[in-house]
Amino acid sequence: MSQSYFDTDNNGHKPFELPGARPHYNPDRPGQVEHIFLDLSLDIPKLCYQGSCSIRLLPIRNGIDRLTLDAVNLNIESVQVDEVPQTFDYDGEQLSIQLSQVTQIGKRLLIAIAYSVAKPQRGIYFIQPDKHYPNKPTQVWTQGEDEDSRFWFPCFDYPGQLSTSEIRVRVPNPLVAISNGELIDTIEDGDYKVYHWLQQQVHPTYLMTLAVGDFAEIRDEWNGKAVTYYVEKGREEDAKRSMEKTPRMIEFLSQKYGYPYPFPKYAQVCVDDFIFGGMENTSTTLLTDRCLLDERAALDNRNTESLVVHELAHQWFGDLVVIKHWSHAWIKEGMASYSEVMWTEQEYSLEEAAYYRLLEARRYLSEDSSRYRRPMVTHVYREAIELYDRHIYEKGSCVYHMIRAQLGDELFWQAIQTFVQDNAHKTVETVDLLRAIEKATGRNLLFLFDQYVYRGGHPDFKVAYSWDGDAHLAKITVTQTQADEGKNGSKDLFDLKIPIGFGYTQQEEVMSKELGVKNNSKLITPNSQLKIFTVRVNEHEQSFYFPLENKPQFISFDVGNNYLKTVALEYPITELKAQLEFDPDPISRSYAAAALAKKGGLEAIVALSASLKNDPLWGVRVEVAKQLAQINLDQAFDGLIPGLKDKNAYVRRAVVEALTQFKTAESYKVVRGLLQKGDPSYYVEAAASRVIGAIGSSNLEEKPKEDKVLKLLKSVLEEKAGWNEVVRSGAIAGLAEFKTSEAALNLLLEYTKLGVPQPLRLATIRALGKISVGQSPANLERILDKLTELAKESFFLTQVSVAAALGQMETPKAVGILRSLAEQTADGRVRRSAEEEISKVQKNIGSEKTLRQLREDFDQLKQQNQELRSRLENLEAKSK
Repeated sequence: MSQSYFDTDNNGHKPFELPGARPHYNPDRPGQVEHIFLDLSLDIPKLCYQGSCSIRLLPIRNGIDRLTLDAVNLNIESVQVDEVPQTFDYDGEQLSIQLSQVTQIGKRLLIAIAYSVAKPQRGIYFIQPDKHYPNKPTQVWTQGEDEDSRFWFPCFDYPGQLSTSEIRVRVPNPLVAISNGELIDTIEDGDYKVYHWLQQQVHPTYLMTLAVGDFAEIRDEWNGKAVTYYVEKGREEDAKRSMEKTPRMIEFLSQKYGYPYPFPKYAQVCVDDFIFGGMENTSTTLLTDRCLLDERAALDNRNTESLVVHELAHQWFGDLVVIKHWSHAWIKEGMASYSEVMWTEQEYSLEEAAYYRLLEARRYLSEDSSRYRRPMVTHVYREAIELYDRHIYEKGSCVYHMIRAQLGDELFWQAIQTFVQDNAHKTVETVDLLRAIEKATGRNLLFLFDQYVYRGGHPDFKVAYSWDGDAHLAKITVTQTQADEGKNGSKDLFDLKIPIGFGYTQQEEVMSKELGVKNNSKLITPNSQLKIFTVRVNEHEQSFYFPLENKPQFISFDVGNNYLKTVALEYPITELKAQLEFDPDPISRSYAAAALAKKGGLEAIVALSASLKNDPLWGVRVEVAKQLAQINLDQAFDGLIPGLKDKNAYVRRAVVEALTQFKTAESYKVVRGLLQKGDPSYYVEAAASRVIGAIGSSNLEEKPKEDKVLKLLKSVLEEKAGWNEVVRSGAIAGLAEFKTSEAALNLLLEYTKLGVPQPLRLATIRALGKISVGQSPANLERILDKLTELAKESFFLTQVSVAAALGQMETPKAVGILRSLAEQTADGRVRRSAEEEISKVQKNIGSEKTLRQLREDFDQLKQQNQELRSRLENLEAKSK
């Protein structure tokens, strides 16, 4: 077997390619598909339908005598070309049509395929009430991305073919059918109704859609075009609350992209049991009904707003401008994710958008460090769906932001508008984006793409600072720790021009004078002023010297934090405290908080506690709460408590989660009080339920009785049913902390039964993995039996939860269940996740017992050490 295309040297990162990965290319095109027409009749109770698929094809070569279409598990009844029956072969995956007359250039063919489908596995989903879930709605919906359209109609199923499309479908009253484009006709047919939709702009097969249900329709509009929201009846208010900003978003993106919304309408349909968050089918986005917010959920849930703008952005990036091959999916997913940042900037503030970017970067960084590292553009995989990861969404977003930082706002939008206008209704690859940038701005950004797009990774910077008072010189030493110092390390180096700012708070009068250094830009904020120098960072370690009239209060590395990177700041504590207080950039303040927490000690606690009270941005207060919890001193606990009264629910939630680190009778009391009193936010209550379990199950000296904590969590489970089961799922996570408790396990097993609301049931399945590691051999068997049984369920989200549960276990038996799940699932995402979890289990098994004992001993030592150090710090503070 040739290894040539596998990157074997992956810097200690796991490779992205799993065994069986191979290069994928688009197939040769026999011609241009011009139009696809589906004419279907649904039999919902029997989970089946029949109909015909007609494809108009314009050949681009003479003499083709065979056409091959993608068609999986369809029952093909007949094939005609220009009304003449044709012979065909069908192997369950591909339909091969032997043409009775070979193709001629310019002579169109009309291929008509009569077929039926019963109990489809993928592509089209039938949702119905059953004895376990009698209130489930009756719905039918489709999901084509990546290569699932072939499961519901025969087609040339790859993104490089664009055509117009039409769907006529017969459904029983009172159900309605929604599809792409415009509704051109409806016909009453006894107890049935026929809906006829036409999409007149070209698009790929994976964006063809159908959604059927007894929906409430809420009408809005933008510039005379219909903007509609379809939801289950009774949820109209939630629909408005969740989607009412859509027309403003359409206006915003039309202006930013320099291209008015290109389709005849925009519909958003919320469906049950959806297997993604949302899917941007042309003019008809499908969304999970779990995105619908009630009043309380809207307090601290912006995920829905982000989801709505993300899928809307795809109407341009993905639907109007289509990727030619899956390996370029970052172009559309990165821009849709970056549109979440842009909308945050538009709707909230520049600071909030910066914090949003930090969170996106972290999600990618976590995948890069714990899962695998890969180039953003790669065509080596097993199934295209594997590419839909943090590298193309969050890293893609960061790459668009770096392009914006390189070009500046005006040129960036010129480049994006050129890209959209030049490629509307066409297919693109990554090189087309580079070409549009060069055409619009004259700038060649290949250096950036070579470093961030065509190879994996990012720079990890260590930044140290010192001041020479005699010479009035600031010295900054930058190390790229991702690269080894040896010869081979140079290929991992990044070559970037990075602005370094020296900050002066405005108490310093000297800053009102011009500082005598040429070619410097300035950044002025109400609190501080930055003197900025740009340096080229391109070696393993470099030192830079800056002549300054006065010693700076703080140092800002990568002013604006535009580059995707990690940063460890090695500054003295005085500079870090000033940066936490005065740096205008919330990302820099967050980095300063992390560096202060690493230093530890009372001085750091005082600075972080002040920031938790005073920082103007809730995001930084969230970061500060997390960092305070990293300092093992009792005083850090005292610094956190005021944050429980923060007016922002995100901050309160972060403070509650931070209290997990303080396993004391006092922290238990605080969290119990909060849980009993309640909080306006579902998420804060959920966090408190989990944390009370974590504290209550630890080795406390004045330990609350286990049954008391279990009783409290049981009361949450009995009384707090509500929106998406967020609070009760928190209680389930709290129970899972009692790893040695049979009573907790018994309670969990109750909630894995069919009939338990789905979000709660899925949370419980995942919790079985966590609780398994301390249970007796007999109870471990019960858990394994339960997961074996659950692994046989076909629902995608159940399978994902089962894999996640098994991956936390420390028994070889979990591997067997994961293997059979990987072999039997129809979903590539489940297969990949099961295989990744196998390696986690193997790692867990390594030396589980010794490890667990060491962990417990270490926790106890840490606790005693914390008490001693806290007393010592207090004594020192008093003696000062």
